[in-house]
Amino acid sequence: MSPLDDLIPILKKLRLSGVLQSLDVRLRQASEDELSHIEFLYRLLTDEVERREAKQLHLRLSRAAFESRKSLEDFDFAFNPSLPKSRILDLATCRFLETHTNVLLVGPAGVGKSHLAQALGQRACQTGHKTLYTTAHHMFSQLRAARADGTYDRQLARFVSPRLLILDDLGLRPLEHDEPMDLYEVIRQRYERSSTILTSNRDVQEWYPLFGDALLASAAMDRLLHHSHVLVLEGDSFRTTKRAA
Repeated sequence: MSPLDDLIPILKKLRLSGVLQSLDVRLRQASEDELSHIEFLYRLLTDEVERREAKQLHLRLSRAAFESRKSLEDFDFAFNPSLPKSRILDLATCRFLETHTNVLLVGPAGVGKSHLAQALGQRACQTGHKTLYTTAHHMFSQLRAARADGTYDRQLARFVSPRLLILDDLGLRPLEHDEPMDLYEVIRQRYERSSTILTSNRDVQEWYPLFGDALLASAAMDRLLHHSHVLVLEGDSFRTTKRAA
């Protein structure tokens, strides 16, 4: 039995079997470059750290459930020069997550709200933050179904627990039945604990009537706006212009 055969069960017991993926390369490098034992160990463990980080990033991106992989690098800021590019790039640092600040992206259809929201969500995943993307319609549908089968608290926790929740297309239609209370609960339980990105075609002042109750609207919006960046996106529609072209 070789020393490597003896090493494998120890690595597995320590949950370090991933180092086997680069062990041969690092051993050859250590021999050819005459690396010290410390340098060899450092490089080998660095490989394992990078492998684990890549695996965790892949898992965060998968669990975030983005509609598509969007990035700021492939966003065409030149198409609508009036967009607040510097503010958006500042948000991409993800410092707003450290202060539990919300981001509200409002503007007409087609100006890139969903793209930017998901791009910021991808940056959040890259910086180690648990993220979840959902449309408002899907969230309300999930919570409605959860009420019916008795899993409401568990489903609500799914939307409350992420460090960053992206709620897309809020206000496309009036809220109905228990939806105003559902939205209030999500906002209330996330308040000063985590951050939420919301996108909407409606101006922020038009969100109040969605709740159908002045007191509920005031309680929800007061929490939502207390720590928030409101970005108004204006300009031509990417989709309309591409169709015309």
